[in-house]
Amino acid sequence: MISTCFSPQYRPARVIAALAGLTLAVSLALFATAAKASNLPPTDGEMQGFTLLKQRVAAPTVPFQTGEGGEIDMTAFQGKVLIVNFWATWCAPCIKEMPSLDKLQAAFPDEDFEVVAINQDRGGKRVAEPFLRDKLGLENLDIYLDAKFALGRAFKNRGLPATYAIDRQGNIVGGMFGPAEWDSEDAKKLVRHLLDEKAGG
Repeated sequence: MISTCFSPQYRPARVIAALAGLTLAVSLALFATAAKASNLPPTDGEMQGFTLLKQRVAAPTVPFQTGEGGEIDMTAFQGKVLIVNFWATWCAPCIKEMPSLDKLQAAFPDEDFEVVAINQDRGGKRVAEPFLRDKLGLENLDIYLDAKFALGRAFKNRGLPATYAIDRQGNIVGGMFGPAEWDSEDAKKLVRHLLDEKAGG
């Protein structure tokens, strides 16, 4: 069973209400099931829960914060393949998968690839940094913050963890809600496909 966390921002009641509105139309379109085809990124094994878009769309450009206190948005990563993960220290499934995201980052050290792990604790860096560095002992992930949930809302997250793949052109390829083993061979094949594909996907 997929385990997903809900904060007050992601209460199921709010999500159900949003589903009835036009504001979630984009989210529903993003997660429409794509037909299997040889030119699509592989979603086998550990990536079975990863849903591909029928048509890629530009990632939201709502600003979020770096660990150094600066402001950034998704356009800053243009030219890179991204795995964008929303997480929080109070979310047990998030914590469980963080080491695998750290290992995925380490698996592609010399390529145009980045795991963008975006923390959503209200305490921001004060909470996220010691948790990531000291408690979990992770060193390969940069710290990014979305303490006011602005970017999470723009992505229409239904809970945490929420993870998306974004291609070199800044378009969302697909995503999943719930944890996964991101250092698995299945996840690496997904990333490798995106790194190797021609411009335009």
